[in-house]
Amino acid sequence: MNKNTINIGIPSKGRLKNDTLNIFKTKKLRIYSERGERDLFGYIKKSNIKIIYLHARECIEQLSLGNIDVGFSGIDLLKESEINIQNKIKVIKKYEFGKANLVLAIPDLWLDVQTLLDLDEVADEFKKKKKKLLRVATKYPNLTREFLYSKGVTQFQLVKSLGSTEVAPFTGTAEIISDITSTGATLKANNLRVLKDGEILKSQASMMVSKLSVNKKGIRKLLKLLSKN
Repeated sequence: MNKNTINIGIPSKGRLKNDTLNIFKTKKLRIYSERGERDLFGYIKKSNIKIIYLHARECIEQLSLGNIDVGFSGIDLLKESEINIQNKIKVIKKYEFGKANLVLAIPDLWLDVQTLLDLDEVADEFKKKKKKLLRVATKYPNLTREFLYSKGVTQFQLVKSLGSTEVAPFTGTAEIISDITSTGATLKANNLRVLKDGEILKSQASMMVSKLSVNKKGIRKLLKLLSKN
């Protein structure tokens, strides 16, 4: 890649992609793609700006490596990444879209479990009576582990979720889940509810810059433009 090129990572699908593209539209920065909407690359005419469409998680990794200079992703994905990755990225602006909460949710049938203290008692009983650990299905193992430990809940086992995390308690994969939700509607539809003190993290879409790129020509001017309301 040309060392003078500013590479921007944009989420490749969903509302996060559309809302991010709207930022560029409002700043009169029109993105062109040679092969239409499915193209993974784009550019802005008469500029040194190149666009790369990536998975929101991949935006974080590529920022840390300096392969992209500016990226748009969620705070949840940044905080879930390893600390050495986080240390290489700077959050420039948080936006009013992509808002969601990472939460601990349990089956509605667990009527006596309302708080983390209740969950801790259940986890202890699980180990004593069933001789196994309470399983927590999640795509956010680092944040979930850190949160539970900080609340004194230690008797659990994390299960990596590769698909719809909400179904885990009903397929025998796990007893409870940790998942990202914007309205709670999907949890409710799957007969799950959030613990009263089960909010792990508030997230929202953000513009981030690689610390390896902060002194690159044109970066500060671009970040200032994209940060304006």
